[in-house]
Parts: sequence; structure tokens; C-alpha cells
Amino acid sequence: MPNTKYLKKIIIDRVDGDEITEVEDVTIEEARLNVYLNGEKIISMMCIPKDQKAHAIGFLMSENVISDITDVEYIEVSEDGLKVDIKAAVDTDSLQNLYKEKTLVSGCGGGITGNIAGSLEIPFNQTSFVISPKTISDEVKLFYADSELYKLTGCVHKAMLYLEDKTTVTAEDIGRHNAIDKVVGKCKIDSLDTTKAVLFVSGRLSSEMVVKAVMHKIPIVVSRTAPTYLGVQTANTHGITLIGFARGRKMNIYTHSGRIHG
Repeated sequence: MPNTKYLKKIIIDRVDGDEITEVEDVTIEEARLNVYLNGEKIISMMCIPKDQKAHAIGFLMSENVISDITDVEYIEVSEDGLKVDIKAAVDTDSLQNLYKEKTLVSGCGGGITGNIAGSLEIPFNQTSFVISPKTISDEVKLFYADSELYKLTGCVHKAMLYLEDKTTVTAEDIGRHNAIDKVVGKCKIDSLDTTKAVLFVSGRLSSEMVVKAVMHKIPIVVSRTAPTYLGVQTANTHGITLIGFARGRKMNIYTHSGRIHG
């Protein structure tokens, strides 16, 4: 049974050659999620109102506002699903950067970040985690085959973390950056290790997508589409293995290829 909770019915005119037919279709729900931290509203994010706790935690940890999941005292979602309340110890400098150093990122859905312009010093990723090309190819195939909301609407992005024990964690959203925040947030809430993992994402590998991997010490990032030049530079600088055009048994490894063998 398809999950229809986040779908909205609409009437459209469908064109097939010279024939135009009025039909019922579905599109994805988009809502404004308001995030409150220690009693103050800090940001609103346009997203699918799903996995809200994971979304908020993943975003705040991506921005270094919250350093560790153990710093979170409690987190609650309102009954209407449009407000997340968090009480936690915070990094005040990173929190202030959300207000004074905002950048409109290139990820669809209008993502905002305040901490991607070099204001944070992150150690070079020296994780020894390795994975075979065949495993990457197999997981890419599964990644795109099992995407319920995309099949129903065609307008969502997906992120998946493949962990060292072969566990996979997935999330979908209208924005690529949101999907990454959600999937990372799920792992952090469940105390799963992301430092020996592969992040699979839909869409291009722009710099802010790579920065999220940097922030969470995820060593390998994979997409079946292309990276930007700044995305490649960012991955190279921070020790991230960046893979694009992963289709079938083919892929391009742009940086730090030593993790791909076997």
C-alpha cells in the first residue's frame, strides 16, 4: 500500500500527442517547519513534514550549532508537525553565523547555511573505511529502485547512508540538503556511526552537499550525476572520496580514490 500521507491530489490536463485529457494526479506536500532552540525560533525550513526531529537535529549538527547528540536534553514535535522544540547545549558562535553569514545554497528547496564559508576548521578525513566498486554499483541500483515518494510524484530527492555493518538508512525530501540532514539526523538520534559510511545522494554534488559530509566525518559520497568544481575542491581539501556518474558498473572517482578497491 503506497504511503499517501504526504501527497496532495490535483487535477491536470495530460497531453498525449494531439489528445488532451483531464485527469487526477498527485503532488508532494510542502510545508514550513519552524525550529525552536532553547525557547527561541532560529530558522524556518521548507520541506516535506516528515522525519522532523531528524531533520532539525541533522541540520543543527551540520551547522555545528549542536556538537553531539548527547548535548540534546529533549526534542519534541508539535501536534500539527510544523514545529520542533529542542533544548540543548549549543555552540554560540555557530548559532550566530546562521544569522549573520547566511548563504543561499544551490540545493533545490532554498536551503540556507551559515557555516560553509571556511569559518569552521575541520580535521582532514583520514578514515580507513574502504568499499568495493561492485558494492557501490549494487547499492546505487537499490537506492534508485526503492524510492516510494519519487515513484509517486517525481519531485523528491533522496539520501542514504550505507554503514560499515551494511545497514542502510534513508530519507526523502523536496531538497537534497534536507534529505541529507534527515538521514544524518536519524543516525545521530540512534547513535549510529557515520564515520565509516557511504553517503548516496540524488542530484549534483555541489559544495554544500560535500560540506555536510565533511561536518559529519562521512568519508565517501556517491551520486549518479556530476559534481561542481567547488564540490571537487572541497572534497579534495577535506579528505572526502567523491564519486559521480555512478551508473551500472561505471563511475568517476574525483578525489581520494584509495578507499575504493576490492
